[in-house]
Amino acid sequence: MAGHPTSPGPDHPGAAHAHPTAHSPRSPVSVTSQTPQPLPQAALRLLLDQGVDAPRVRRVLALLSDGRWWTANDLVRASGVAHAVVAAALRELDEAGELDTETGDGRRRVRLVAPSEYRGAAADELADPVAHLLPRHARAGAILARAVREGPSSDPNLDHVAATAETALRRALFLSTRFDLDDRMLLCVGDHDLTALAVTLVCPRARAEVVDVDERVLAHIDAVAEREGLAVRTHFADLRLGLPSPLRGGADLVFTDPPYTPDGVELFVRRGLEGMADPRRGRVLVAYGASETTPRLAAATQARMVRMDLLIEAVWPDFNRYHGAESIGAASDLYVLRPLSRTAPAPSGDASRVYSQGVNAKEARGGLDAERADAVVGAVLDDLDGGVDARALTLVGEWPTDMGGAAGAGRIRLSTWVTAPTSATEHAVVNLTGGWERLVGRAALAAASDTVYALVPSASAAVRDQAGQRALRAMVEPRFEVRFLRGFGARNLTAVRFTRRAEAATAADRLLAHVQERAHGMLRATLRGGLTEVAAWMGTPINKRTSRHAVAAAPAWLAGHTALDLPDHRWAELPGVVRDLVGRVESG
Repeated sequence: MAGHPTSPGPDHPGAAHAHPTAHSPRSPVSVTSQTPQPLPQAALRLLLDQGVDAPRVRRVLALLSDGRWWTANDLVRASGVAHAVVAAALRELDEAGELDTETGDGRRRVRLVAPSEYRGAAADELADPVAHLLPRHARAGAILARAVREGPSSDPNLDHVAATAETALRRALFLSTRFDLDDRMLLCVGDHDLTALAVTLVCPRARAEVVDVDERVLAHIDAVAEREGLAVRTHFADLRLGLPSPLRGGADLVFTDPPYTPDGVELFVRRGLEGMADPRRGRVLVAYGASETTPRLAAATQARMVRMDLLIEAVWPDFNRYHGAESIGAASDLYVLRPLSRTAPAPSGDASRVYSQGVNAKEARGGLDAERADAVVGAVLDDLDGGVDARALTLVGEWPTDMGGAAGAGRIRLSTWVTAPTSATEHAVVNLTGGWERLVGRAALAAASDTVYALVPSASAAVRDQAGQRALRAMVEPRFEVRFLRGFGARNLTAVRFTRRAEAATAADRLLAHVQERAHGMLRATLRGGLTEVAAWMGTPINKRTSRHAVAAAPAWLAGHTALDLPDHRWAELPGVVRDLVGRVESG
């Protein structure tokens, strides 16, 4: 039946690989062609209660048959069976007197009293689609193992659960075997699992673009890609607001391991579709999992896929494995989706609350109530020395509709503000509370206003310590002078005030400010135009051809970016690039 892999017959070419291996996503259970020995009555009752899903619990029993001590989480990770199912099975076995238990280090461990009686629990498993390919890629596996080991920790606010290094490699092998990746572009919509690195290791002629909101992930991917000489480029974006313009309409394939909410899956898949050159000629691959105890959640997510005019072409169960996520068996399925139209239908969910936990979860409380919002506007007007009223302000983002102190103020959606140049009043107030604080520097760069107040929680990384403040200043100076106004409208709020500076005194600062003023434009183009203007200001004019050659000789990572999607670690390098360009002009 289409959509699920089938077990090959004994004469099938793939039959040699039908048994699980150490690389299989399933449990390392041996397969026997002999008649299995009878199981104890407690095990038979347990399997009978499972109905047609009994083979999943058989995996758990087969693992226990080795006689070792196991925690419930260890059994989950080894079997791919949801924690609720494993816990229920252990409870029944314990009540039947089949288990020994011990507690140490705060963890409960179990083992079978008579493990030899359970040797017959092992059963045949479906063929693994890529296990036979893994031995050929030992070097890639070692590089990925190191990259995962050295990578950033998971961020629960982004629903991060790290996939294993082997999972990243398995994804790459599946993609490179099922599809032609030579001279093709893969778009990874979020990539905490380092799938882009895996694909370009396995298929060096492939190109990969990564878009993510986690600056740590982007810096890590770039560092590994540069070390290994891989064709990977990274972009910053909060996908709730849109896909960066350089990524729209260029990808042949899309891979995403999205937040496991229906809204999260829809949003990330939708952004992937926006990034495709011709969706009908490509595929979107999605890692998605749900516990077998919550089938309605999986059904709701699949319904979203169908409503987006996507054919669920195939599903490979338990393909992805994770260091965590035991509630869904520490595993997820691999979906192969085929777009049926060039443009997806209108969104059906809430794109602002797509995560299952943390500040961006649907259940989270965030943002401003009317009282605090009025206090913030009052503080802005006071900071502007009382010379203006609310009519001189533009409120950006989510603001309460029942505010009393903002009569006459303009209002702009945050997505509009960030994604396209927008005319505004002289002073803008951007509300980044409620889970938007990662955008603080870019919200200022996107502004046409002379003064921008970006409101964030005082605990935000960009304002709470010196490292965060340095990174923020590197992005917006010399265009803006930066001040941090704590307790702004409320005790736990900070307003970052960005004030436009007068023209810079040095050639390098003038060029950098030129780029920052045109943050929506392509970075290489703004550098070329700015270099021509700065050269004239220096009294050593150059033509467009000279400017173009100078920028072409600059680092390759400048290509394919606007200032708004340039990751933080590249902003830290940009002043040095600017100084080198100015030096070329000075040296003739």
